[in-house]
Amino acid sequence: MRKMLMRVFFAAVLAGAWFGAFSVRTLSVENSAPLPKAPLKQQATLLFVGDIMLSRNIEKLMAAKNDPHFPFLKVASTTVEADIAFGNLENPVSDRGVRSGSIYSFRAEQATTTEALIFAGFDVVSLANNHLWDYGRQAFIDTYELLEKNGIGAAGAGPNYEWAHRPVVRSVGETDVAFLAYTNLLPKFLGLASSTPASARYDDETLKADIAKAKEVADVVVVSLHWGDEYQTSHNVEQERVGKLAIDAGAKIVVGHHPHVVQEVEEYNDGLILYSLGNFVFDQNFSKDTRRGLVVEVKLIGDEIAAITRREVAFTKEFQTYFLEAAATAD
Repeated sequence: MRKMLMRVFFAAVLAGAWFGAFSVRTLSVENSAPLPKAPLKQQATLLFVGDIMLSRNIEKLMAAKNDPHFPFLKVASTTVEADIAFGNLENPVSDRGVRSGSIYSFRAEQATTTEALIFAGFDVVSLANNHLWDYGRQAFIDTYELLEKNGIGAAGAGPNYEWAHRPVVRSVGETDVAFLAYTNLLPKFLGLASSTPASARYDDETLKADIAKAKEVADVVVVSLHWGDEYQTSHNVEQERVGKLAIDAGAKIVVGHHPHVVQEVEEYNDGLILYSLGNFVFDQNFSKDTRRGLVVEVKLIGDEIAAITRREVAFTKEFQTYFLEAAATAD
């Protein structure tokens, strides 16, 4: 309902909005074999964006403008149109906690962050990143609880190991899409089977097992990985190995974050690997590469990729995101 209201706001109501967050349809036939699922013909649009950081200078600008929508004003009409919009939330969301990270520690205020993400129409975000522990345990817990309370799926983190590794499922008509998210850039004590709270770490066997479980409840599996080398515009050998392993294990789309710059897009084995989408909302206009990001729209027909559209974004001096084709109207 939230996304439908936003589409009315932008006069862009589209057919096929998702219905229900975690519904899984089952068919039971007494004393008979399960009926095969009919081929899916449902069309769905998935939108993938880069790192979203609503702390530090971004938060100061929202306060100065008295507008939590400010970072997204030039792009929200696009993000809300997607059936499912996904990005990496690069900060805890809390009014509590004590700084536990480096001098580059983030924490965003609860009310404005929630309002901003809802305004922009985000359905699922990854919390599996190296900044989730920046303000310790309480802020970590506040973040996933607040998002889930407001209908935004929090992938890759939760109250325990099982929750952090669970698929977050969103549905578009008859097509169910599962999101998994991982990082190995947080302390290991957050990724243990006994961890409370927990963040999802990955190795080969964990990825394959989690993808197999996700495929039991969804038609399409998306794997988000916070990985790679910061500020490097080409992916590394390990990214390629792990990305292809995930596709071979049954994922349809692998989406990467963390380098803060755009890396390659690769079609592989009927799947898609987005090695890094760079920044989407961030206060990092210090180089040519950090001043650009990539948004990728994937159109599905059933469980197959029908079309891929890439759109480059850039940032104004006030770190407001805009699409480059609209540069003539940017500040």
